[in-house]
Amino acid sequence: MTITASTFREEAGRLQPKLVEIRRELHQHPELSQEEFETTRRIRGWLEEIDGIRILELGLKTGVVAEIEGAMPGPTIALRADIDALPVKEETGLPFSSTIPGKMHACGHDFHTASIIGAAALLQKQAPQLKGKIRLLFQPAEERAVGAAELIAAGALNGVDAVLGMHNKPELPVGTIGLRSGPLMASVDRFEISVSGKGGHAAIPDSAIDPVVVSSAIVTALQSLVSRNVSPLDSAVVSVCRLEAGSTWNVIPDSAILEGTVRTFQPETRERIPALMQRIAEGVAQGYGAAAELKWIPCIPAVNNHSEMTEIMRSAALAQGLNVVEAAPTMGGEDFSLYQEKVPGCFIWMGTSGTEEWHHPKFTLHEDALAVSAALFAEAAVLALASVQMK
Repeated sequence: MTITASTFREEAGRLQPKLVEIRRELHQHPELSQEEFETTRRIRGWLEEIDGIRILELGLKTGVVAEIEGAMPGPTIALRADIDALPVKEETGLPFSSTIPGKMHACGHDFHTASIIGAAALLQKQAPQLKGKIRLLFQPAEERAVGAAELIAAGALNGVDAVLGMHNKPELPVGTIGLRSGPLMASVDRFEISVSGKGGHAAIPDSAIDPVVVSSAIVTALQSLVSRNVSPLDSAVVSVCRLEAGSTWNVIPDSAILEGTVRTFQPETRERIPALMQRIAEGVAQGYGAAAELKWIPCIPAVNNHSEMTEIMRSAALAQGLNVVEAAPTMGGEDFSLYQEKVPGCFIWMGTSGTEEWHHPKFTLHEDALAVSAALFAEAAVLALASVQMK
């Protein structure tokens, strides 16, 4: 039987009840980053029900890597889903709400996982006609931005020629995907600035060097990083999210600490900002007679979609009869970007007709998107096998 878009659509439609069952079971039993032990067990079980899929034993504590082998040689295309939940108390009132107090799939990773299991079932059925391999990455700890690095270190990307992934998008309707070549999600970096002053009595500030005043001046000055040091044609965000100092109301403390995040799309901007931030912090502090020290904690680069892989996803979506819109970029981050540093990749928005944004306690999505997503990624994998050159 020839693989066609209609084949995948029809087969995915028949799979829909099973995909709903999988998604709801995951939703009822959420596990946080690096604690996804039962989730891992369940995923392995569902994959083992699909005759012919091989689990790769990579020594992972959580997460699953598996493979579908075609009958003929060719490239290896990876499909990635994330599996972890959030420390959020669910307030949806759904009959399949979380059974774990204070934990919830409030970002839709249960949807991602069920969809890629569906794509795996569709592709395994067509394995005799596939030229190459499909690598299935069920990644832990996306919410902590460490899971992709763990999989890469374990060898999950060895031999992979391209990678495809997604995130549900509540504001897009089912049947619509958001697609964009180039930057889609920002890099994520963290910083800490330690300010050292001189403590003293609140009523005698002239005998002290107040780190609270110094820190406040640094917070204000840091805003010039974007307004006066980043090109107006580029994008960046600098947010100070914690300022901690002192222990009581009438004592000027010796020190203060600022903590926050920087988000950028352009690698060159990301590279420049730490030195600029250090210059500002040290200069402001020195002006007050204090000292400041910057600690820069790099996290993940920007999600940057490869043009060829983006066109493959576009072709797959159109073949599936989906509506394709220009994806709106976001300053949110995703460790899918670490795979894209190794191999060409494309990350898309999958419309789910949701009611709330990600991480909200009433976050929901429309389960009709499960079959749509499974068929799309099966289609895209087949197109990628035919288009991507082996390393």
